[in-house]
Amino acid sequence: MGTGERTQLALVQANSRLGDTAANLEAVLETIGEEVSAGSQLIVFPELTLSGYFLKDLTQDCALRLDGPELERLRRAAGSASVLLGLVLESPDFEFHNAAVLISGGEVQLVHRKVYLPTYGLFDEHRYVASGDRFQVVEVPLGGGQSWRLGVLICEDLWHPSAAYLLSRQRADLILCPSASPGRGVAEAEAELGSAATYGAMLRTYAELFTVFVAYCNRVGFEDGFHFWGGSRVLGPDGKLLAGPLDDGPGVLRCALDRRELRRARIAAPLLRDEREGLVRRQLERPPRG
Repeated sequence: MGTGERTQLALVQANSRLGDTAANLEAVLETIGEEVSAGSQLIVFPELTLSGYFLKDLTQDCALRLDGPELERLRRAAGSASVLLGLVLESPDFEFHNAAVLISGGEVQLVHRKVYLPTYGLFDEHRYVASGDRFQVVEVPLGGGQSWRLGVLICEDLWHPSAAYLLSRQRADLILCPSASPGRGVAEAEAELGSAATYGAMLRTYAELFTVFVAYCNRVGFEDGFHFWGGSRVLGPDGKLLAGPLDDGPGVLRCALDRRELRRARIAAPLLRDEREGLVRRQLERPPRG
């Protein structure tokens, strides 16, 4: 396999310190340095890595800006690698978002602001942050200069099939899914966490139906008594598991992605080619009669 057809992906299953942005930033910078030295070309961290998840009234105190010194340090640390990192992002007009920032070529290439903010059960995100309003794909060079089309879905975004569909219509090659999913429920068959079982089914389905690579990076540890279950994994465009899942401890999952798998999957199942986007648009605008 030639290096020009593949990219070295690293999913960093980290445990963040709640509300301690400075300490989390130092840990992230150290990990980026280690992964760059190890040859990783795309390094992915979980949702809200720099702040922790259950922030509540700490949200504004942990927020960073795109033009702030923290992002400058991250851009320098990334060097020639690409890094996806979760943080609370403050806009110029003082809105706050649960966001994932993609740095590539030393610059911010994509900012995804979480669109679907859970406000049910143990979740209360919409009380503290604003929702994003788009799903978009960006093309970045990875692995021997090959361009990959990357899209991002943050945790709850995955639970809405239209989100992955919109990325597929923009011809995403790889969907990155940073997450901070606490363990909930137990699946009876194998005493597996219900949330883990559901994520596994969703990730496999999206990878196969949209013929894309899917990389899921969940966090670990405890906050406010809630346990984050990890389970980071990588799936190929045929829905098969390529790497992982990791257990519920800190670690790095590395995987080489071969672009030629996209070609094979899309020849075997030309689902993107055959999708009738115009029909979908018409029916959304005017539901059919009877």
